[in-house]
Amino acid sequence: MNSHDHHFPPHWNSKRRHFFRGMAFVFSAMTFFIVAAIATAIYFIATQTQHDLSGGILIPLCGIPLLFIIIASLIGRWGFRRFGRPMADVVSAIDAVAEGDLSVRVRENFPGDLGQLARRFNHMIAELERADQQRRNLTADIAHELRTPLHIIQGNLEGILDGVYEATPEHINNTLDETQLLARLVNDLQTLSLAETGQLPLHPTRFLVADLTDDLTSSFSSQAITFGIDLVTDITNPNQEITADYDRLNQALTNLITNALRYTVKDGKITIRTEAIQNGTRFTLNDTGAGIPQEDLPFIFDRFWRGDKTRRDRIHSGLGLAIAKQIVLAHGGTIDVESKLGKGTTFIIELPE
Repeated sequence: MNSHDHHFPPHWNSKRRHFFRGMAFVFSAMTFFIVAAIATAIYFIATQTQHDLSGGILIPLCGIPLLFIIIASLIGRWGFRRFGRPMADVVSAIDAVAEGDLSVRVRENFPGDLGQLARRFNHMIAELERADQQRRNLTADIAHELRTPLHIIQGNLEGILDGVYEATPEHINNTLDETQLLARLVNDLQTLSLAETGQLPLHPTRFLVADLTDDLTSSFSSQAITFGIDLVTDITNPNQEITADYDRLNQALTNLITNALRYTVKDGKITIRTEAIQNGTRFTLNDTGAGIPQEDLPFIFDRFWRGDKTRRDRIHSGLGLAIAKQIVLAHGGTIDVESKLGKGTTFIIELPE
């Protein structure tokens, strides 16, 4: 950020001037005491020495304090420019952040450690601003997701009470479906919140990777057949074992498979592949679905992200991929995604042994 791009509001500028005045006072006081000490020393020399100082020596000695004042002024001016201004900017920016303004940034065009300090400070504020925006977005998203089922429940119950609807099993079941949707959303939010704060309880056990993939294919085989999708597994080592929370890892992979089924068309294929890597296991989930645009890839693990912004899918909460990522991270693993439009998507999970 260039200096001409940076502006502080007037009340911050007054704080900067106050900061400068404080530093100038301290520097002036130090200079005064040093000059006084030098003058006292010269006076002592002039009065106590046995030599005649009335000639060419006394005048240069008397000029030493003046010379020191000039040098001190030049050094002070240089010091204020090099150190005082960046520190004043940081102090003003800290005051701005304390007042709730996370848009403030400080100049970065300073040499050495001060420039590094400014860059790190700006990075910290940028992260705080991003986290604050995510919090605001989450609040808005949760309110939006809760509003629809609550309105449906309220409308159905009011209709039954007012005699508009009969209390038939159909209307009661519709209301029950909405309460179940709310329950799933709340449970997903709780799981995601615990995972993001590192408080998700894990119960690791030692099990065969093949057992996990068998359970997954058994759970989704009928759904895949209904959709006309070929669900296959590729187990490179049937005896491979892993230590992890079986249920949580099953939940993460279930979310990925559910997402793949939604975006894979009829006669498509979903492949679950497992293989041993150095000190761990790699899960690869590949589908031949519609793919994800490159500009959307950085956001697919965000809360309530949906590939089709115009489609309102009320069955899924939009938290599945975010939960899958947090479960993998809780196990000390990594999750990556590769995708091309029209050619499908591949999720890659690597977990330690």
